[in-house]
Amino acid sequence: MKLALKGTVCALAVTLALVPTWAAAWEKDKTYNITILHTNDHHGHFWQNANGEYGLAAQKTLVDQIRHEVAAQGGSVLLLSGGDINTGVPESDLQDAEPDFRGMNLVGYDAMAIGNHEFDNPLSVLRQQEKWATFPLLSANIYQQGTEKRLFKPYEIFDKQDIKIAVIGLTTDDTAKIGNPELLKGIEFRDPAVEAKTLIQQIKQNEKPDVIIAATHMGHYDNGNHGSNAPGDVEMARKLPTGYLDMIVGGHSQDPVCMASENQKQADYVPGTPCAPDRQNGTWIVQAHEWGKYVGRADFTFRNGELTLQHYQLIPVNLSQKVTKEDGTTERAYYTHKIDENPQMLKLLTPFEEKGKAQLEVKVGSVDGKLMGDRSKVRFEQTNMARLLLAAQMERTQADLAVMSGGGVRDSIEPGDITYKDVLKVQPFGNLVAYVEMNGLELEKYLAVVANKKVDSGAYAQFANVSLVAVGKGVSDVKIKGEPLQADKIYRLALLSFNATGGDDYPIVSNRPSYVNTGFVDAEVLKQYIEKHSPLKVADYEPKGEIVYKSAN
Repeated sequence: MKLALKGTVCALAVTLALVPTWAAAWEKDKTYNITILHTNDHHGHFWQNANGEYGLAAQKTLVDQIRHEVAAQGGSVLLLSGGDINTGVPESDLQDAEPDFRGMNLVGYDAMAIGNHEFDNPLSVLRQQEKWATFPLLSANIYQQGTEKRLFKPYEIFDKQDIKIAVIGLTTDDTAKIGNPELLKGIEFRDPAVEAKTLIQQIKQNEKPDVIIAATHMGHYDNGNHGSNAPGDVEMARKLPTGYLDMIVGGHSQDPVCMASENQKQADYVPGTPCAPDRQNGTWIVQAHEWGKYVGRADFTFRNGELTLQHYQLIPVNLSQKVTKEDGTTERAYYTHKIDENPQMLKLLTPFEEKGKAQLEVKVGSVDGKLMGDRSKVRFEQTNMARLLLAAQMERTQADLAVMSGGGVRDSIEPGDITYKDVLKVQPFGNLVAYVEMNGLELEKYLAVVANKKVDSGAYAQFANVSLVAVGKGVSDVKIKGEPLQADKIYRLALLSFNATGGDDYPIVSNRPSYVNTGFVDAEVLKQYIEKHSPLKVADYEPKGEIVYKSAN
């Protein structure tokens, strides 16, 4: 009898030892409070802007306040990012986003999805960023090409008061198309929805979570109308079995996902006003615009295995607007209220900001008007900013013409002095200037492809020294430097390595014998051109209707 009892005790001890510490599970008929906080598309904005908006110092104050409030009510908090920490602010870009990741550590992020802009640098930089981060960088659908080896951790399990929460990471498979092909060699981006279904099945079987959340960088498109983009969060939620995912914390499309009606976002969301997240096939879908402008807050209750959304809001982080006073003067006023900046965060980030500014605030030239690089223009029409960039590339390569994706122009430059910072805002990706030679027949075929890239896409082509009529699949009336295209003449085309190697689905020309990658970084080429030709006159770069679009019919 004693021996039998002893054996039973030993077996029980072994069994208990094998059970995870969180396996005690939730209590029946008890209500648990779980708050999910989220941001996305940070893009280097660790510091507040000139108007004192957003920045990680104010974000930390806000998140700390929410944590304190939720803890006082006996609840728990999970803070997630929808990715794209890299690219957008020169102070961050020059330092490989180190201040951003270290700042996110201090805010207390639990996990993030890997975004497409995490691949704007060599993979070695991303591996360094993984080391800086005290939270996991997740993606289930990125593989070493030709293998079944995932390059990143696919999911993370969190225990929140005996509630077991699985967070999976997913990255848009558009990355292969819109990223720099030179930096993506050997990397495969698989269909996120397919990967999600398989992975969730495995997690359900092996981990038995109570809640499953996807942190994604795929985009939110109303009613799944994704156009030329890869399918996003809505499409994935519809593809999966009903309720397979409790929530999608998204990014990539850089929208405040606040629904006006079923399958229709609010067109002009006003900060501080109510926000209704999307709901698709039993899955809540949220996205907090961009740059840390908001912290999204979803307050859930969990009871007897059911997760219920009680309240959702987008909390503006010191967002402000111009208001006109009675005397006719204007001032900025907060949409809601001021959030103080956390002193500990300021202490951490100030050296990074000062180091960056010292490198960037150097004047490189001047301009007599606005150089237009706004997203709403460069993806729709020819602009003077694109002409300036292409002029610099043509001069460096002694090319006859130049072309680039409109999506490669990332900002405008206002009239007056131009700093190195301004230049890097316009061209933050560090692409290399290249050129290729081809005869007129070959060039016409090339132009026929790029000139017909869709308006309102990053692939929309900007041209210099070219006039043509685009007719859907072909081109006509092609002139180079004002002269009709000659079939047997050799032309030198300047372009960026990004497009030359197939970026934005442009024809690959990097395999041609005449292709030369100069090794010069685009922003540096632009900087030197501005230094040489300043003061710039915008009139010299204004498009004059050289590119005409007509229906194929």
